[in-house]
Amino acid sequence: MGKQERGERSRLSILEAAARVFDVRGFDAASTNEILASTGLTRGALYHHFPSKEAIAAALLAAHSEALVIPEHPVKLQSVIDLTLEFAFRLQRDPVLRASVRLAVEQTSFPRPTTTPYEQSGAAILGLLQQAREQGEILPGVDLKEATSIIIGSFTGMQVMSQVYTNRRDLPERVTVMWRFLLPGLATPGILSHLRVTPAQSRSGEPAEPEPTPLAS
Repeated sequence: MGKQERGERSRLSILEAAARVFDVRGFDAASTNEILASTGLTRGALYHHFPSKEAIAAALLAAHSEALVIPEHPVKLQSVIDLTLEFAFRLQRDPVLRASVRLAVEQTSFPRPTTTPYEQSGAAILGLLQQAREQGEILPGVDLKEATSIIIGSFTGMQVMSQVYTNRRDLPERVTVMWRFLLPGLATPGILSHLRVTPAQSRSGEPAEPEPTPLAS
């Protein structure tokens, strides 16, 4: 294994350990001693990659933007739905992303970045909604900025509730329910009947059958 590869593995090990500690204890209660205890690395190795706990947190927050991969779909409202469903599945699997989300919502001594994760999500969703409007997918009179705020706020609430009640095991199902309520006030009738509010693939990897919203006309 080359020196560069070893260094990258050490960096990833620190981030994953920090993510687990931050996810459980939060930023202020977490300590670098706890982080190091689960990595087997030296303090020198930690400081080689991250000079402070704040630097680790900043790297974790960057994982949020990396998770905002826009799904390719000709129907842009479907892209918005798929973006939230994929984000929900990643929250279930990825401790680094979970820590990033906790850092985004928690009031701590960690200084907020210039562009917050909420602003990153908002820009991605608003851009898709603007494309959806251009393609005639959005009901007349819908304020796209308000719609973006409602989508982000609803998703945030769903993921917090899912974390509290089931440790996020039911998060994709909660996101599906969220879209069943939101879409009738957002999508035109012709598009509504073609939108799928379940994942494009099942957890087993087999393609899932498209499921139109039950309120479609």
